[in-house]
Amino acid sequence: MDNARPFPRVPLMTTTRRELANCIRALSMDAVQRANSGHPGMPMGMADIAQVLWCDFLKHNPGNPQWRDRDRFLLSNGHGSMLLYSLLHLTGYPLSLEEIRNFRQLGSHTAGHPEHEPALGIETTTGPLGQGLANAVGLALAERMLAAQFNRPGFAIVDHFTYVFCGDGCLMEGISHEACSLAGTLGLGKLIAFYDDNGISIDGKVEGWFTDDTAKRFQAYGWHVVPDVDGHDAEEVAAAIRAARAEAARPSMICCRTVIGWGAPHKQGTPEVHGEALGTDEVAAARKEIGWPYEPFVVPAELRSAWDHRSRGAAAESAWREVLVRYRGAHPDLAREFERRLSGELPADWKETVSQALAAGLAQKAPQATRQSSQATLNVIAPRIPEIFGGSADLTGSNNTKFKAARELDPKNASGDYTHYGVREFGMTAVMNGIALHGGILPYGGTFLVFSDYARNAVRLAALMNTHVVLVYTHDSVGLGEDGPTHQPIEHLTSLRAMPNMCLWRPCDAFETAVAWTAAVERSGPTALVLSRQALPQQGRTAEQQANVRRGGYVLIDCQGTPECLVLATGSEVSLAAQAVSTLNGSGRRVRLVSMPSTDVFDAQDGAYRESVLPRAVRRRLAVEAGATLSWWRYVGIDGRVIGIDRFGASGKGAEVLAHFGFTAEHVSRELSELLKSAG
Repeated sequence: MDNARPFPRVPLMTTTRRELANCIRALSMDAVQRANSGHPGMPMGMADIAQVLWCDFLKHNPGNPQWRDRDRFLLSNGHGSMLLYSLLHLTGYPLSLEEIRNFRQLGSHTAGHPEHEPALGIETTTGPLGQGLANAVGLALAERMLAAQFNRPGFAIVDHFTYVFCGDGCLMEGISHEACSLAGTLGLGKLIAFYDDNGISIDGKVEGWFTDDTAKRFQAYGWHVVPDVDGHDAEEVAAAIRAARAEAARPSMICCRTVIGWGAPHKQGTPEVHGEALGTDEVAAARKEIGWPYEPFVVPAELRSAWDHRSRGAAAESAWREVLVRYRGAHPDLAREFERRLSGELPADWKETVSQALAAGLAQKAPQATRQSSQATLNVIAPRIPEIFGGSADLTGSNNTKFKAARELDPKNASGDYTHYGVREFGMTAVMNGIALHGGILPYGGTFLVFSDYARNAVRLAALMNTHVVLVYTHDSVGLGEDGPTHQPIEHLTSLRAMPNMCLWRPCDAFETAVAWTAAVERSGPTALVLSRQALPQQGRTAEQQANVRRGGYVLIDCQGTPECLVLATGSEVSLAAQAVSTLNGSGRRVRLVSMPSTDVFDAQDGAYRESVLPRAVRRRLAVEAGATLSWWRYVGIDGRVIGIDRFGASGKGAEVLAHFGFTAEHVSRELSELLKSAG
């Protein structure tokens, strides 16, 4: 079997396509009704489309949901999650009927919106509309890159499609423009989207606020568009999918006209069916309307058998594995690299690469902006990590994200390892999530820290899904200067640190930057690297201090005896604090300086280590960071002080702006002196 071709039709015996689609409708309305919560309209409206795609075209194996060459299916309109859960249950994934019955209940695997669980066949977390569509762009891009890197004549070991369902809400969200414009430019021919054109959203008929000509819009992006498909006509849907699969040079948008809540005789086509249970009377009426005489959650054996994809899926994967065995024999080095990358393992010489990166950081003696230190680290590690894939949201020269050996990706060359995302921070981040979800590629992308706001919800989903992405955020404080308060981050460090599962590093020099990058590569989840525009001096360290950088916080300057006061600083403020601490210690005071490039990494250390760095008995503490003060009070306590900024910035020369807000060694010294005096 050619693993890029649709499955041969399986005789349905006495069942019809409509009966198979009605399995989805019945399970969806029953689950939503039992929970008295959910969105039955979309699953009932798109059931016919899903039946054609999943029964005739989708390449997957329920017995091995993480088969590497499976087609990917995403539900961007994630509120219709019961469509996905019904499909997974019916085709044989390890999603039991009890899970369907427990839809939206605490602890179940059938959450209100799909939550990334690849072992069950849930490819991504969706719900915030449009992001699944952007993830799909990333998945399709990853497939294309890996195919270019590993496929050889006669060996199409990477050869699968990415399918995504989306609705009016997805296309109204701005991220759909960012991601789909990029997909058209890159010519992602194995990306196929289905637009559920039902004309209804929560507030009513969308004709009052959404009158775009979607077909022309996507044609303008460079997509192949199949317009005006009757989403309830299986043959029209199948013909549209065949046409989309035949288009190799452009992504495809299949515009499907549907009736939301199809089959619910009194509520179909209305907003009421979008986001609330049908009610017992309407469920009964729908059963009669679609000819479904079975009890709730009952699917007859004949229909279950027709849906069951386990044997066909196993056969498809077996055929692919036979190709993989021959590939190993013909291209053993490529095969080993392919399997290493898809397993998520780092290269065998990674420790040597880390040593080289840290040595390069130590060798840097002159002051250097940490964004430049980041690029220098990339110059060392990127050529030795083939899976790394970089980019920037139109700020390559400012973010310093392009390493020396980088090869640019373009529509004609998918083997590159760097791309220009354009001014698309939100789209870039969601596409990176999709790339990471695919596996085999480690994406990083850059923008200014302040513009992380544009990408915020995709950053949040990266943390929620634990995707392995590296977010390179430069121009990290008011120290960027003349661009002024619109570009000067204030609350951003605090906000990102508050996000569960997000690891943030704000290094003070080249060595800390190298440590941060290597930690980000090794971590399985998302990491934000927050870097300076302005040059920063290099700090001296003992071997022990060098090792302790990886612990997130460590003693950079210590005193003789028990400290009278502790100073905590990050990034560009470490050098200011170092000057002040050294001056005070020289005058006979006992002050300790702690560099804390990553508060979350430090917080994860054992209690004994944290106590050795920040002794609880020392209550006089001063934190210094050019950002909001909120996150530092937990470290300094009620007896401590924070030098920070709790107002917006100002336009001017970077050094002058920093001085204006009190970020000078002299001001830090004065604050320390007052703090020391306050204890008598």
